Amino acid sequence: MTALAEDQIDQFWADGFLTVPNAVSPGLLERLQHEFNGWVEQSRSHRAPYGQIIDGRPRFDVEEGHRATKPALRRVAAPTEVSDAYFEAMANSAMTEMVADLIGPNVKLHHTKVNSKLPLTSTAVKWHQDFAFTPHSNDSVVTALLMVDEVTSENGPLEVMPGSHRGPIFSLWHNQVFTGAMSDAEAAPMQREAVTCTGPAGSVCLMHTRLAHGSAPNRSSAPRTLFICVYSEGDSVPLSPNPVPCTHSGILVSGKSTGRIRSQEFEVELPEYPTGASFHVQQEHPGER
Repeated sequence: MTALAEDQIDQFWADGFLTVPNAVSPGLLERLQHEFNGWVEQSRSHRAPYGQIIDGRPRFDVEEGHRATKPALRRVAAPTEVSDAYFEAMANSAMTEMVADLIGPNVKLHHTKVNSKLPLTSTAVKWHQDFAFTPHSNDSVVTALLMVDEVTSENGPLEVMPGSHRGPIFSLWHNQVFTGAMSDAEAAPMQREAVTCTGPAGSVCLMHTRLAHGSAPNRSSAPRTLFICVYSEGDSVPLSPNPVPCTHSGILVSGKSTGRIRSQEFEVELPEYPTGASFHVQQEHPGER
């Protein structure tokens, strides 16, 4: 028995994305929300990014202007290392089964993170393709964006360009600087035709690694929190260092290891290893595209 119907699988490969409700159980969703709310409360006692992942960078990233009275926690790196609920959602949920339906039967984890836009915060994500940040030997790579909160058209939803996963891999380098974003000229027409991915809490947006996407700031009074898991087919091997390394990177969540590598013909520029959260590089080079 599969988690996705055949027409849903066909839609994913045609459009490059698919939004599906009820990707985790109500009880697990409540645990995820409770855990994240606890991290927000914890962040009130910090003025700058804090905590540490295995490469020494901060686990918890906060937006400029973050303060105790108006917290702006926007990234939790590798949350599966510090939360049983987030590990369960990543490894043993309907969401995991959906990914296996798309690229399985052998599926392994690349990395996880939580991206949040708390009410009236300013972080935007400029247009890019995930594959240019995390190139692999083939593009059987899916990003699962679990909606921990309801995602609406007002609270900074994911915006995608359907079908762009079948097109070119766009450069994130401009004037010999890694900006982490497509050029404005490339992004503008896509943004005009973009489709927003919305849904009730507990839904998941399954996104092909080469799909072009971005998102606007949250100008509403409702939070928008996404638990993001990047999975690859078992025969797909990373070609660059993991930008969010963790102790669970490379574990199989479905199937078994075949000891094989599958390669695919493409060209892509290697990304620059981040010194902080991916938001930082986009903000540091706003005028170099």
